[in-house]
Amino acid sequence: MRYFVGLDNGGTATKASVFDEHGVEVGSCGVSTRALTPSPGLVERDMEEMWQANCAVVKGALERSGVRTQDVAGIGVSGHGKGLYLWGKDDAPVRNGIISTDDRAWRYVQRWREEGVEREAGERTLQHVMACQPGPLLAWVKDREPENYANIRWVFECKDYVRFRLTGKAGAELSDYSGSGLMDLRTKRFDPAILALYGIPEVAGALPPLCRATEVCGVVTEEAARLTGLLPGTPVTGGMFDIDACAIGSGVVAPDLVCMIAGTWSINEFIRREPVLGGKVRMNSLFSLPGYYLVEESSPTSAGNLSWFVRQFPELDKRCEEEGKSVYDLLDEWVEEVLPTEFVPVFLPFLMGSNVHPNAQGSFVGMSLSHTRKHLARSVFEGITFCHRTHLERLLQAADEPPRAIRLAGGAARAAVWAQMFADVCGLPVETVAASETGALGVAIATAVAVGAYDTVEDAVAAMVSVSGRFEPRYDLRRIYDGKYDLYCKTVDALDGVWDDMQKLVDA
Repeated sequence: MRYFVGLDNGGTATKASVFDEHGVEVGSCGVSTRALTPSPGLVERDMEEMWQANCAVVKGALERSGVRTQDVAGIGVSGHGKGLYLWGKDDAPVRNGIISTDDRAWRYVQRWREEGVEREAGERTLQHVMACQPGPLLAWVKDREPENYANIRWVFECKDYVRFRLTGKAGAELSDYSGSGLMDLRTKRFDPAILALYGIPEVAGALPPLCRATEVCGVVTEEAARLTGLLPGTPVTGGMFDIDACAIGSGVVAPDLVCMIAGTWSINEFIRREPVLGGKVRMNSLFSLPGYYLVEESSPTSAGNLSWFVRQFPELDKRCEEEGKSVYDLLDEWVEEVLPTEFVPVFLPFLMGSNVHPNAQGSFVGMSLSHTRKHLARSVFEGITFCHRTHLERLLQAADEPPRAIRLAGGAARAAVWAQMFADVCGLPVETVAASETGALGVAIATAVAVGAYDTVEDAVAAMVSVSGRFEPRYDLRRIYDGKYDLYCKTVDALDGVWDDMQKLVDA
């Protein structure tokens, strides 16, 4: 039996899983990822600490699996898209990595939109510019940290940095960099004209050679083997943007399924033979399955908000440990106790960013003395789900035909009450898959193809992905959730004029 390691670098956690040829997870390990927040709007990561965390979870997953290292046929890496991880000419990280929830470059996006730069670049990138993409972040580094800008040897995305540390070879995997805003999606090449529009032409030579998800891009070095427990020479594949990996790991290899990922980011996506033009959606990127574009609506507004909520009640961890359950099982119970018909405060899930205004902040609106933390738990579940629905509605306007189901991944997929809420709010069947770590499974699938275990990604998906749950929308609740969703949208609109004034106080 051959085994494949999937390594996933998310916004809040680093995880590794070992899968067999049937997609069965035989061992896994994960650690929380420390975020550095030196000032409001800045979210960073120590790149050396991040590398050591990757090594630790790979070693832990291998030990827990009991798999012999000589039976590991390869490893693939996925990671959050956007953000910025710079490697220096001095053969060390240039600075802390910048995570995709960072908002420091929002003024660049605002100015480029006003000056027409976004429109002109978008004709090539087929995307709106986002403050967390490498383009605006590189412009920020050039202006604020010129000595760091001058030291740049390689411009990496998150998982490509990890692959570089595993192999010693720099590479830019297509699915990830096609979402960076630096690439012409029609030619599938980096475009110097885009860099010139952003005022960063100097980084053209620091963009690594392009590679594909199902390509062997190097092998594990002696040093990386010592740190991870893998054998030297183990094949390392291109890996994927984590939203591609979750889609593949959820079995999305045709246009008739929508993939929703409730993680740090609210990711909502489907695949299409042609990109969606005219700025109708937030982003088109190159999907890891050749011949398809990934059409995406996203924002950092999903289950990361729930993680914040959980941290406000540290005493729950001890209680759950005594009862032999996870804190998320307890939250599921809390939410189920509060009926959908009961009014709970409107929660705007904007603690890490927003899909409505660059300066919008997280909020509970409509609290009263009768509300308990159980009501607030339902508020958080509902607010995150409503935000996913806003993205879904934009996606459906661009779809050629209605999807037959939503494949749900991330934290919500592991909570039956929440998965049912997604079906009720969105009005579509929701399906979940057996793998608990769909991103890790996605890159394991690509690795299986790269080393010849399967001929195509579709073949590997058919063998390694299985649907484990299905939730039908309860149409008797649709009117109730439609009313709550309407109130959510009105609340968002009503607060639109507040955020800039609030930001002035933050900046003061």
